[in-house]
Amino acid sequence: MSAQHNAFSRTRRHFLTSTASGIGLAALACQFRDDGLLMSSAVAGGTATPAGDSKTLHAPPLLPSAKRCICIFMEGGPSQLDLFDPKPELTRLDGQKMPESLTTNVRFAFIKKETATIMGSRRIFRKHGECGMELSDLLPNLAGCADDIALVRSMHTEAFNHHPGQLLMNSGVSRFGRPTLGSWLYYGLGSESRDLPGYVVLNSGRGTSGGASNWTSGFLPTSYAGVVFRSKGEPVLNLENPAGIDRYLQRRTIDAVGELNRAHFSQFGDDEINSRISAYELAFRMQAAAPELIDFTSESQTTLDAYGVDREDPRIKSDRPGGPGQYRSFATNCLLARRLIERGVRFVNIYHASWDHHSNLEAELPFNCGMADQPVAALLKDLKQRGLLDDTLVIWCSEFGRTPLGENRPGYAKVTGRDHHPFAFSTWVAGGGVKGGQVIGRTDDIGWGVVEDPVHVNDFHATILRLFGIDHLQLKVRFNGLDIRLTNLAGKVVDKLLA
Repeated sequence: MSAQHNAFSRTRRHFLTSTASGIGLAALACQFRDDGLLMSSAVAGGTATPAGDSKTLHAPPLLPSAKRCICIFMEGGPSQLDLFDPKPELTRLDGQKMPESLTTNVRFAFIKKETATIMGSRRIFRKHGECGMELSDLLPNLAGCADDIALVRSMHTEAFNHHPGQLLMNSGVSRFGRPTLGSWLYYGLGSESRDLPGYVVLNSGRGTSGGASNWTSGFLPTSYAGVVFRSKGEPVLNLENPAGIDRYLQRRTIDAVGELNRAHFSQFGDDEINSRISAYELAFRMQAAAPELIDFTSESQTTLDAYGVDREDPRIKSDRPGGPGQYRSFATNCLLARRLIERGVRFVNIYHASWDHHSNLEAELPFNCGMADQPVAALLKDLKQRGLLDDTLVIWCSEFGRTPLGENRPGYAKVTGRDHHPFAFSTWVAGGGVKGGQVIGRTDDIGWGVVEDPVHVNDFHATILRLFGIDHLQLKVRFNGLDIRLTNLAGKVVDKLLA
């Protein structure tokens, strides 16, 4: 046999044995690899070693107050100056020049700082709850939850463009290849759900600029990556069997593929092959669990109305929010998030894009808030009523905020929006052991910079891990000769957030 023929033969055998695992549910196998690596020693204070599988539960070393997380990520950078951080002085100075001392050596995405002027807010802020938290008139439903919310007005980051900012907010660094927050939690603690992934992503809007890098498992096994569910139709593409394939035949197919994969593993010893076997088993179980998940017939009409799953979008001349059906889609995702965590899912990401209001702020921000305010408030109230809020952490966040300056981008006849602003922005958290009814941090009179209790993204992540009973300094994985952790080389717990 010639060397060329021998090489072809080996390649063909490898192709047949590896692609056998693609029979039936190939798309799901890519998403649900469950390769059995779990950080058993990392949460106990050591470096990760392979052990167990991703469904195995691991007790955190510290006393946890949170067991599960719903992270609502408003991609694009909502304007904190029009939602969470009232600045009367900003409105008083509307149209005036910013002091040069503030903008020297500052990079903007689009603003021409030589001619830019301060842009006041038209929103009305009122105090709410027993705590007296000031919130915008665009958030009337969320205002009813003020006493459960801890509002951080002093967030800051070093990323001033979307994709780096999203990477930093999700994975602790502005670089590709790192695991995201959901992956770290799933990796460190496992999942209570046997029939659903431990980390689920729900999308609406026109799609995040960061895409799947926002929910990647990075260098962790792929079984810890976020799995994208859809809010209508099949929850996951290719979940349903083709015509003529019943569950019995599929079970036999999976068993046969499993035998091929085990034979392949004995030959090559590649752990990803075991991931593949586990992925098919999970996919098989999901075929029964996922359709029930999106079946809302068991929900009361009162609950459906509270979330607003049947709301129609108001008319708007803009494609930035993501096209028709956003109100229904986002509300459905909020209800799905509650149903997912009830079924043992560790981490649920809700994404909506976009809040990137370089222009048309006065029309598009009310549209987005109308979409988000009711279902997010309903989610908080629903979790509380069901006794789930105490150990479910809910996060509202984005990659950065918006400038006190109006955006004077060339080619725009009017200044109607704000540019990216990493130096000071707002986020909030509720439940999961958070001390609600408080505002943490303060910005200056025009919202340019933080003047009290600064909270960096790495500090935010350290605090989230602490709520789950994990020391961020100990949750680490050896990769390329280095001990890597979510909080990179920084991070300190924000004690004021802890109840």
